[in-house]
Amino acid sequence: MTRVLSGAALVAIAVAIVWFAPPPAFFLAAEALLVLALVEYVPLAAAHGVDIPAASGVAVLMVSATFSRVAFGGAISTSLDVVLLSATIALSALALPLWRGGTAGEKRALPLVSASLFPILYLGLPVGALIAIRETRGAAGLFLLMLTVMVSDTAQYYTGRLFGRRPLAPAISPKKTVEGAVGGFVFGTLVLAAVGRWWLPGVPLAIRVPLGAAVVALGIAGDLFESMLKRSAGVKDSSALIPGHGGVLDRIDALLFAAPIYYVVLKYV
Repeated sequence: MTRVLSGAALVAIAVAIVWFAPPPAFFLAAEALLVLALVEYVPLAAAHGVDIPAASGVAVLMVSATFSRVAFGGAISTSLDVVLLSATIALSALALPLWRGGTAGEKRALPLVSASLFPILYLGLPVGALIAIRETRGAAGLFLLMLTVMVSDTAQYYTGRLFGRRPLAPAISPKKTVEGAVGGFVFGTLVLAAVGRWWLPGVPLAIRVPLGAAVVALGIAGDLFESMLKRSAGVKDSSALIPGHGGVLDRIDALLFAAPIYYVVLKYV
């Protein structure tokens, strides 16, 4: 019951923010979500013996904010390359004082720098893409992405329980099955292709169908990727923030992989 109630509350909050929040409020909500995800990422890195510099969080927030016309007056393409380059160089330099030489730390330099830079790609850019999608395609365009992922996740769960026989990735997530993934592809793609007729005006069916399949595929990959990070760190959930659902990363893992390609396709294709 706890899982059901907290899940319903999450959906209600997400719908309210996506559909009704003014741009500045939505931007702040997205950045708050990003901060929570960063807070959960730090212990995962620490479990591998890597301490993330505080500046990494600042860089991730800057990259995410660069996508938003709320914060940067619409100069998205102009600002993004500058922020990405600056953040990469700055974080690489700031990792220097964190490295300790000697026998214990002589092989930790690359993991330290990699783990410090990785949140830019894994968290900052995808959340920034979510902000940009809402600004360019409206609330309906963003919610269609979220709805596709939610329907796909639900279809994977129930199809897997009913027909699942062959494991999809047993070393990472033993309960996921090939049959469940097929159900996710069918229903997730159908949702984006059908509902996109109204919520993505101007995007033809020939684009909506492969886009739906791509969103589902990347959502599954994102889910498995976060499960891999947790298994490697020896934890079941990214945190206990959401009763019955784990942490923020556990809830947005599929969106982190799906949002960038969704944004790119809608913007350039």
